[in-house]
Amino acid sequence: MTSASTHPEHHRISPVFLGLVAIMAVSGWAVWSGWAEVTGVSVFFFVVSSWIVSLCLHEYAHARTALRAGDLSVGAKGYLTLNPLRYTHALLSVVLPVIFVIMGGIGLPGGAVYIERGRIAGKWKHSLISASGPLTNALFAALLTAPFWLDAVGDVPVAFRCALAFLALLQVTAALLNLLPVPGLDGFGIIEPWLSEKVRRQAEPFSNFGILIVFGCLWIPEVNGAFWTGIDSLLRTLGVSDLETFLGLEYFRFWQGEPQNVFVP
Repeated sequence: MTSASTHPEHHRISPVFLGLVAIMAVSGWAVWSGWAEVTGVSVFFFVVSSWIVSLCLHEYAHARTALRAGDLSVGAKGYLTLNPLRYTHALLSVVLPVIFVIMGGIGLPGGAVYIERGRIAGKWKHSLISASGPLTNALFAALLTAPFWLDAVGDVPVAFRCALAFLALLQVTAALLNLLPVPGLDGFGIIEPWLSEKVRRQAEPFSNFGILIVFGCLWIPEVNGAFWTGIDSLLRTLGVSDLETFLGLEYFRFWQGEPQNVFVP
């Protein structure tokens, strides 16, 4: 007998996700080979498609962990198919993060999938479900920066190298921002099971505004400066320079004109 959690349709990878992966692969090849006449356009599609793929994996990590913890409803909701259109908060999970990338070059986290917490017993399980999303971003960042900290970027085309650097920046910012203990973000979800009922009730009204709270704080010059200083320091530790991330953003914003006579040591 096939249960709701084991039905093949609930685990089959969505054609939408496979299409995103195909766009990522083709545009990445175009950036690497310099096939497109305008490299920036290829970088734009490569970064956006890769970013959406990472968002899908982020949400999938939440759902898969919840399934293993006891919430069998995530399968019927389509969360295990990696289809971004099946998420409860598609606008918060995909659309807004992409807009923030285009506007400000920052990996702002999206909304989480809907988990039926009442089906799950154990504080550690609840914390792990929340932590699995940003940990996926951290893993993605480690993979993207591997060529840098392995000193294997010498023969990598400059545009592709800078695109990887910019993507790594997005993953690092998404992971760190999502780990902030702000209601509505995964960081708060990690500590929430360990808080008193009174504190949880007081924080609940702010859960729908977590992203806006973070975005508002980043408009404060002192907070913004400290945040980007920390991000740059972390990326330098991983072998990625400020110049590479800056040029990645410049290539990404192809409508402003591509960088000319670029030399990256």
